Amino acid sequence: MGSPATLPKVVNSKTKSLGTLETPWMHQHAVQHDAGCKSIEAPCCLLTVRIICMHNLHQEDVLSETDCYVSLWLPTASFEKFQTKTVSNCKDPVWNEIFYFRIQSQVKNVLELTIYDEDVLIDDKKRVILFDIAKLPLGEPVLMKFELNSQKHEELEVEFTLENIGGPPETIITNGAIMFRELCCFEFWSTQKKRKKKKKIHSKQQDITCTLKGSFEETQSISLGCASSLHFTEPSLFHYAKYKQAELDVLLPRKKSFPSFCSCVSCGSGLNRKRHWTLPVNSLPIDQEVIKEEKEFNLHFKVKDCPSYPDVRLGFDLCAEEQEFMKKRKRVAAAAFKRLLQLEEDLQDDEVPVVAIMTTGGGFRALTALYVHLLMIQRLGVLDCVSYLTGLSGTTWTMSHLYEDPNWSCRNLEGALSDIHKQVRKNKFLASFAPERLKYYAKELWQRHQEGHSISFTDLWGLLIESMLRDGENHHKLTDQQQALAHGQNPLPIYLCLNVKEKQSNHGFREWMEFTPYEIGFQKYGAYIRTEYFGSKFFMGHLMEKIPESRICYLEGIWSSVFSLNLMDVWFMTVSSEDFWEMWTRDRVTDLDVPTEAYILPTRTECPPESLASIFQDIIMWRPAISVVPNFLRGCSMNDKYLESKFSKWKDCDLDNFPNQLTGSEDYLYLVDTAFSLDTSYPPLMRPERKVDLMIHLNYSSGSQLLPLLKASDYFSKQGIPFPKNVPRDETEKHVKECYLLGEQEDPETPLVLLFPLVCNTFREYKAPGIKRSPEEMKEGDIDLTSTLGPYNVYNLRYPEEDFEKLVKLTEYNILNNTDMLIKALRVAVERKRQHKKR
Repeated sequence: MGSPATLPKVVNSKTKSLGTLETPWMHQHAVQHDAGCKSIEAPCCLLTVRIICMHNLHQEDVLSETDCYVSLWLPTASFEKFQTKTVSNCKDPVWNEIFYFRIQSQVKNVLELTIYDEDVLIDDKKRVILFDIAKLPLGEPVLMKFELNSQKHEELEVEFTLENIGGPPETIITNGAIMFRELCCFEFWSTQKKRKKKKKIHSKQQDITCTLKGSFEETQSISLGCASSLHFTEPSLFHYAKYKQAELDVLLPRKKSFPSFCSCVSCGSGLNRKRHWTLPVNSLPIDQEVIKEEKEFNLHFKVKDCPSYPDVRLGFDLCAEEQEFMKKRKRVAAAAFKRLLQLEEDLQDDEVPVVAIMTTGGGFRALTALYVHLLMIQRLGVLDCVSYLTGLSGTTWTMSHLYEDPNWSCRNLEGALSDIHKQVRKNKFLASFAPERLKYYAKELWQRHQEGHSISFTDLWGLLIESMLRDGENHHKLTDQQQALAHGQNPLPIYLCLNVKEKQSNHGFREWMEFTPYEIGFQKYGAYIRTEYFGSKFFMGHLMEKIPESRICYLEGIWSSVFSLNLMDVWFMTVSSEDFWEMWTRDRVTDLDVPTEAYILPTRTECPPESLASIFQDIIMWRPAISVVPNFLRGCSMNDKYLESKFSKWKDCDLDNFPNQLTGSEDYLYLVDTAFSLDTSYPPLMRPERKVDLMIHLNYSSGSQLLPLLKASDYFSKQGIPFPKNVPRDETEKHVKECYLLGEQEDPETPLVLLFPLVCNTFREYKAPGIKRSPEEMKEGDIDLTSTLGPYNVYNLRYPEEDFEKLVKLTEYNILNNTDMLIKALRVAVERKRQHKKR
């Protein structure tokens, strides 16, 4: 340790600026970042904000003028909110108060100015102003007049000044969308002083409580032990952003109090209160011990820099393991294409099309039909041509079961179909709630809690899925599926779910989250973690607390979380309109200007809903069950120009323009079934880095068999992502075909889509391709797939023998009857690939 330093003086709270020790779990695996991920040396700046005055403030109170004050919050610079003094009963309040923020110019800094009317019980929030600091020039004071009400000439005057400040630059790591800033570790411990021997008296143990807002730990306590013994404590830690404004709040044990017979605050009761003081952590020297002396003990503080290599992979490219897998899989696919299409020459690597099987949700119907589809595709010799298999909801149950066998696609899938037949023909739902099963669930959930996982209802749902689809406990984990990819012997599985907000509809905010055996993450942010880290705790890109990897059943509960809808989601699914939401629940947002640069956000004002509307919002946005998982992007900032990065390709909701509300600001992820937003698993396949040429769309969803494709086409068209636009739109459900090849006549960059709706079309009259049914066999071709009360509705958890066989035969028939279309799609994909090579 260096020589101790004296405790720095506490500075004014309005001039605070902020500021790690490596954890034992960090850096078990080197994280390889993409070439597009850069490490940049960027200086910090000083932002000065002078709140001057308001004009013509609208009167809210009946008997008096507004008691107004202004709150300032810049979460990228400080974790605390500051505020002006309150000016009472005045329509033209004047403050002239100055506030300082140390900011990083590479971060998207959006200052929130909130105008409040002070009240006895709850202060009323009148208006919120969102101001992008990127508008400000360096070194020049800028006077802004924010017009809040043009008719009443209500406005707020604020002066901004942005200046360079001295000191070393900050090292940041960014992929253009999101960034990691420098991390520090603050250590503190106590030592007790030797005391002269006195008469033994009973002394209870006392604690010192320290709080550092915005740090990973937030609050820590150290024990001073008994006052009669010499005691040394182990260091406690805070991990925090090195260049953010922060103060350590310290609560010391109360000093010895004197007896008092008075209960007033000014007498004896006041002497028993704990002492409180604050310490600006940024003012502490790096790697140098600082001591604060007390009468009976000393407090020791020390700040250390954390390693600069994070555990979250930043980059929009595929991870190294997936790239290596694709090299191996292309060799398998090349041989399969040559054999299937009877090609005279071997395909070169750049001539092998990337083929994916894309599935939808649909409960046990999807579970069963996917087994049959894969069996038929295997029999035709097509399965080895497939490089990716994506799923959501019910199809993830099929996928996770198949990948327990490292060579499943090389074996006859009739055995797997027979196994699932045994499970779905039994009614296991009631048996799943037998007393012995409930004891098992309680034991498993308690163990999961003891391991450090966040427990939610979907964990129980995952255990129920395990009970209904398996005969015993399944210890399989997602990382175990890497064995099934080691030699490129199977397609790469990709599981999909949605990250949402607690009090937003899925339509108002959603982010696609993909799971592979290699890594889990967001294509929107270009941020991924190793699969075994899912559920562990991260901060600013660093792994802080490793939690044991979950069994696959818990992930199945997340992927098929059918209970996570809120009333707003139901409303939107029913009427496909946001009018109701706009009228009652959403903040009214007004743009005050039009920025000249694309990456600069307009200055906005928000008018929060009234108290009654807020209560109503809480009711309709409440989710009865949702998966809550620690956020691996916690504490991460958005890049100043994130709207010009690849983030913009997946920007699809209003909140994407509000960086203070994006995922990096959340402590937890809130994960739901993708089927509630876009009932397809297309998004991972539309990453341009995967270069998918042909997608075999196996549809199992309820209702319209064309609607999922229509929604996907409209969504990707709006996003500017190549996808077939000429899709069937006007066909009635009675005339939906068994197979469609789409995208063949469109732009060469548009991938091909081969759609297989789950329909009973010519199967009604034909029991096999070209073989008509006899009058006695016509009943076997009558299958009700659409009725909500039919045998295949999404809530049915048991298929009797007859219904199971009918579904199997129909699914087999639809593939066999369209074999020519399937072979044609593969041939077109090869020809396209060759044409692209010639250009």
